[in-house]
Amino acid sequence: MNPTPLRRNPMPDRGLYAITDGPREDLREAVRAALEGGARLLQYRDKTRDYHRRTGEVQALAALSKEFGAPLIINDDVELARASHAAGVHLGEDDAGIAEARKILGDQAIIGVSCYDSLQRARDAARAGADYLAFGAFFPTATKRVTRHAPPSLLHDARQFGLPLVAIGGITPDNGGSLVAAGADFLAIVSGVFGARDISDAARRYTKLFATD
Repeated sequence: MNPTPLRRNPMPDRGLYAITDGPREDLREAVRAALEGGARLLQYRDKTRDYHRRTGEVQALAALSKEFGAPLIINDDVELARASHAAGVHLGEDDAGIAEARKILGDQAIIGVSCYDSLQRARDAARAGADYLAFGAFFPTATKRVTRHAPPSLLHDARQFGLPLVAIGGITPDNGGSLVAAGADFLAIVSGVFGARDISDAARRYTKLFATD
């Protein structure tokens, strides 16, 4: 019997994980600016129910993500990820399970999981086949209502699972370096990038936090 082939994970090693901030007329231009600024991962996050608009936007962003070599992840919506041929999906605690998402999207898909402030949730997600683990919020944020706060030490503790670690929540170019030093492979940023007047420049400021020279 042939051994089961290892899953190919198309994720980059580390860097800025740019997350879109819902409906905006200049979405494509904003995302291009973030990618030009060095974003290595891109997440489409839109909580509205306008399926037609969302599908069109994701298709446009999928083309951009391929142009820049930054995988496109869909927030919450496994079916939208499948229909748009996105690189993967990000799941919260109220979304589909990892096994269900894997069945729909296949072994090549990136499946990320929000672990909030829970090392046990991270352990369970790793065992279930997650491709990355996201923790937060690390700092106060206006993007969403936060009830759970993660300490930087959680990133160090989660290294035991051998998966890329994503930090999210109120991260700025001034405080993000401490999270990279604590073990974050990616800094997930919403308003810090897409709420900036100069999106490319904002993205570059985060990207510089990963410089190794």
